[in-house]
Amino acid sequence: MRYGIIGTGAIGGYYGGKLAHAGKEVHFLLHRDFEFVKQHGFQVDSCDGSFHLDNPNVYQSVGDMPKCDVVLVGLKSVNNHLLPQLLTPLLHPQTLVVLIQNGIGLEEDLQAQLPGVAIAAGLAFICSAKTEPGRVDHQCYGSINIGNYSCKDERLVQQVVDDFLAAGVETHLVEYYEARWKKAVWNMPFNGMTVALDTQTNLLLDFPDTEQLIFEQMMEVIGAAQHLGVKNIDLEFAHKMIATTKVMTPYSPSMKLDFDFHRPMEIYYLYSRPIEVARNAGFSMPKLEMLEAQLKFLQAHSQK
Repeated sequence: MRYGIIGTGAIGGYYGGKLAHAGKEVHFLLHRDFEFVKQHGFQVDSCDGSFHLDNPNVYQSVGDMPKCDVVLVGLKSVNNHLLPQLLTPLLHPQTLVVLIQNGIGLEEDLQAQLPGVAIAAGLAFICSAKTEPGRVDHQCYGSINIGNYSCKDERLVQQVVDDFLAAGVETHLVEYYEARWKKAVWNMPFNGMTVALDTQTNLLLDFPDTEQLIFEQMMEVIGAAQHLGVKNIDLEFAHKMIATTKVMTPYSPSMKLDFDFHRPMEIYYLYSRPIEVARNAGFSMPKLEMLEAQLKFLQAHSQK
């Protein structure tokens, strides 16, 4: 299968790099570091084994890329308004688009923009960053779950899972809504709290008061998900997420890096949209609503 990568950053660069390193045909869209990667290749420094792609297929324009069987989208969701023009040249009638992004409502909105296109969610559990041209720093974890949103060809979705497994990436096929809300249980507390308190994940859990606040925020997400009918998400899942994070490498989540580098934060799909979805269903998340307001304030004043 032929893969296209839209958004060759910490996420797209890592997963696309793993597929390419395993011998899959992968085509990368690059922006700022196109010339660097064209000359020097692409480096993945990884806790699971580093590797270098000497001559990756790289492009500055989607118009120069071939049509692909699977397109992995690693763009920040603040750029999702660009997806119709970025994706359309890469699509044939059976192309599967996998959104490896954080938040709630992403697939629904893309489907409205591109009716008939097969879409799946990619839920990445990874600590990874890209802070210099042509280099991804993969610190720990690295698994990805695939949740089918609208693809009628289940064999194609399974083939993506199999290709990731063959590339050495732990991958599972999961139920879409459950997977999205489970990911939000971690994302909503930790992304915003590291920004609001200018810290890392480990320090939030080293201090009893902030650990308790993280737990309470997780329970708001779990309560919303349960209210919406999502299965297999409960108190024990919150405890599991906290325990997993405690043994994780000290980490600055993607929103913290975006804030530190003066980039727009993904507030809408990570906070505003799930809060709105829950509220419309009759459930409120007051602690996360407060965090959303703080993030909007910080965003507005960081851009002045």
